[in-house]
Amino acid sequence: MDNDARIRPYDENPFYWQYKGKPVLLLGGSVEDNLFQIPNIREHLDLLHSVGGNYVRCTMSSRDPGDAWPFERDPATGLYDLEQPGEEYWRRLRRFLELCLERDIIAQFEMWDRFDFARAPWQDNPYNPKNNVNYTADESGLQEAIDTHPGQRESAFFRTVPALENNTLLLRFQQQQVDQMLSISLAFPNTLYCMDNETNEDPEWPWYWTRYIREKADAAGVNVQLTEMWDHHNILDDEHRATFEHPEIFDFCDVSQNNHSPAREHWENPLALRKRFLDAGRRWPMNSVKIYGANSGAYGSTRDAQERFWRQVFVGLASSRFHRPPAGLGLGEIPQAHIRSLRMFTDEMDITTCTPHNDLLGNRSWNEAYCTANPGTEYALFFPDGGDVRLDVSAAAGRPLRLRWLDIRAGRWLPEPSGDAPTPDDAGLLRVATPAEEGYWAALVQAR
Repeated sequence: MDNDARIRPYDENPFYWQYKGKPVLLLGGSVEDNLFQIPNIREHLDLLHSVGGNYVRCTMSSRDPGDAWPFERDPATGLYDLEQPGEEYWRRLRRFLELCLERDIIAQFEMWDRFDFARAPWQDNPYNPKNNVNYTADESGLQEAIDTHPGQRESAFFRTVPALENNTLLLRFQQQQVDQMLSISLAFPNTLYCMDNETNEDPEWPWYWTRYIREKADAAGVNVQLTEMWDHHNILDDEHRATFEHPEIFDFCDVSQNNHSPAREHWENPLALRKRFLDAGRRWPMNSVKIYGANSGAYGSTRDAQERFWRQVFVGLASSRFHRPPAGLGLGEIPQAHIRSLRMFTDEMDITTCTPHNDLLGNRSWNEAYCTANPGTEYALFFPDGGDVRLDVSAAAGRPLRLRWLDIRAGRWLPEPSGDAPTPDDAGLLRVATPAEEGYWAALVQAR
């Protein structure tokens, strides 16, 4: 498949993606982060595809029971050889990519997951000096025990690159692992690459790997899409500037950490970031590969997750995916309903021509409704829990309007009432009130 058919920023509006030459909104949810490792991957991807999903996250991680590691292990000694790729690990990756490709599902990878390199997972990790035949702790500079959260940055694993500690011994094995992955993944057009899972390491670390991967991809004649995911929950914090201010290194940004934010900041921070890009004369896809929120977790409620899924699409993000349990809703019945409904809704409009427009809403209390619109042509509204607002449709003056309601939880369009078309008042304001006082609703107003 040539580069024009690969996943890449949409030619007409690079805040969105295109795939196989057509614009695409990425929606998803899945049961696990390192999805290529789960045993029932075919059935899980079939379920996602059946509800309109086309987007998954995949960390190259191995810390869960039953996971394979990327290197072969001598059953006699129990030690790994970092020179020998793990046959099962890489077989699972290839099969996962083949299954995604068959279903037009985009896979966003995270090359390194810091949680594999500290605390209990580090005790099983092949890179731990006590677990391999390739080096000792003194030779590698790696500790055999790291008992703190990886955010404490105690692991020398993330300082190997030339601009930091230039640990050529360890870096060679890291490069071999990345090379092995690219030997498989570059053949697939449905891949996005993120360097880390919510890192707070020195920016020189992801900058090195981004350049390294791009060099390998260029040599193969493949255009790749690269980013980094930083740890700080406020996406306007200086930590994130290491991505946002370097378009010469990165191709898109991931703003998943914004899903720690309450409703007001959850909407306003991406708007501020969008303005920053536009002021710099640039448009980038903004992805959200993990939506936190579940009554079983610590990062927001089940309601928070459902609101966040819709809100970030209406604020102009290019992707929206429910995080895995227990911190997210995964691909349970609730996420299935929302993915199905949001796909039904956006299939009836052109989201790529719309921009966030809460300024068009009057009589609105905070978090009552959200609007994205192509003024004069179409207006989309999301109500997290019922509502009654006034929509400024003056840009469509003189054109008859059509108003349709989607019951999000039921996944169905309501019958349109017979009679006259909805009519705005003399000021061009149209009353838009949900069919019920509560519940998740979406309204689509289009000028005929």
